[in-house]
Amino acid sequence: MARPDDSGDAEQGLFSHLLELRSRIVRASVTVLLVLLALVPMANRLYTELAAPLVARLPQGAHLIATEVASPFVTPLKLAFYVALFISMPMILYQLWAFVSPGLYRHEKRLARPLLAASLLLFYAGCAFAYFLVLPAAFRFLAAVTPEGVEMMTDITHYLDFVMLMFFAFGLCFEVPVAVVILAAVGVVNLQKLRSGRRYAIVGAFTIAAFITPPDITSMIMLAVPMCLLYELGVLAVAWLLKPPGV
Repeated sequence: MARPDDSGDAEQGLFSHLLELRSRIVRASVTVLLVLLALVPMANRLYTELAAPLVARLPQGAHLIATEVASPFVTPLKLAFYVALFISMPMILYQLWAFVSPGLYRHEKRLARPLLAASLLLFYAGCAFAYFLVLPAAFRFLAAVTPEGVEMMTDITHYLDFVMLMFFAFGLCFEVPVAVVILAAVGVVNLQKLRSGRRYAIVGAFTIAAFITPPDITSMIMLAVPMCLLYELGVLAVAWLLKPPGV
């Protein structure tokens, strides 16, 4: 039977954890807010840069349009908020790490730190890959297959939603090495299974790419091939980070 002071200590510990969690959330939120306030004056310029891959491939005289009354004002602000989250992500992940790390064992911290850093860098790499390589190729294809007599003029809000979806999808797909290491760490797979399952990984990569990318073969290959290479990187990371005891 628990003593009354034990119950009080447990409640006090839970309360202190909740206070710390609130403090971490407030710090992360303040960081996002400050970055957003700094970006608001540049919201239109940010949208111009985001729209560049499409605008450069529109037919002569074509341009983006706004079909809603408030979208010329609201859409750039939405983009500024997304960029603020993007820039603030290191601070957000640091606050998350600072909250959970005291409860981890030493070997868990040894594995979690590189995975956390790698997941952030890989997500950024996926977004950059989509912006600089995939979107220009996709828009070039879409502009080329537009039927004669149809003018390609995209709504600014729909364009933002499409690009953000592509960024999120490519960012997640680039997390393949992290996912591989986590699956191996929890015992779902081992190094031998990962090496023998390469053919399935290749099929899976092309299947995922076919669903995510725009309907052109170039974009699909441009996602599937990096995913296959990232799978191999994940296999190497498993061999390095999850060495058997005594090795």
